[in-house]
Amino acid sequence: MPNRLPLFPLGSVLFPGRTLPLHVFETRYRRLITELLDLPAEDARSFGIVGIELGHEVGSGSAHQLAAVGCIAEIRTVRGHRDGRFDLMVEGGSRFRVEEVWPADDDHPYPRADTTPIPDAEGLDADRHAEHVGRLFGVYCERLKRVGVPTDPPSELPTGPLPLSYAVSAAMIVDQRDKQRLLEADHAAARLEMAAGLLRQENRVLGSLPMLPAGQFMSRSVSLN
Repeated sequence: MPNRLPLFPLGSVLFPGRTLPLHVFETRYRRLITELLDLPAEDARSFGIVGIELGHEVGSGSAHQLAAVGCIAEIRTVRGHRDGRFDLMVEGGSRFRVEEVWPADDDHPYPRADTTPIPDAEGLDADRHAEHVGRLFGVYCERLKRVGVPTDPPSELPTGPLPLSYAVSAAMIVDQRDKQRLLEADHAAARLEMAAGLLRQENRVLGSLPMLPAGQFMSRSVSLN
């Protein structure tokens, strides 16, 4: 049976097991966070983060088309401001598929959706793909440093294929569409294979660049999504 979740559409992608800071300032989402914080302590304080494919984040009705797959966001820390804004740190839980979106109404000024959970699997040859991606990602991080791109890679990569696939996907500086494709991959092996292709591509580009100050590099339309 589908589970109805409050949605927080974003121009970025949250991956299972990874953290994401959020600044909540719109009235409708401040209402959502307040409702979650008012729940009994034993209840899950979570909502769904889903990517915006057409439109933008701010304003009612601004997200015209949402991605088909999102990720549960579990609130880990929250800081409230006097004016009603919130700063959150959320952690990605399980993935879900959006079945039907319910528009905002008087009782729920934020969007909601009927969702079904997506199970995780490692897939065939996941360990081999993981080893390959680990090497490529190491080269990628070194080349980012060399050209002066500010980055914050994981201090220690997970060893299992599934958490590794999500950690690398979250850490790569690639377009949101690529991030969404990585999130939607059927299993860890497929995600790692996709990540390997992106890493090879990025490593070729970074390998051909001269060493530049970070500001100069970032002014060249490089996506730091």
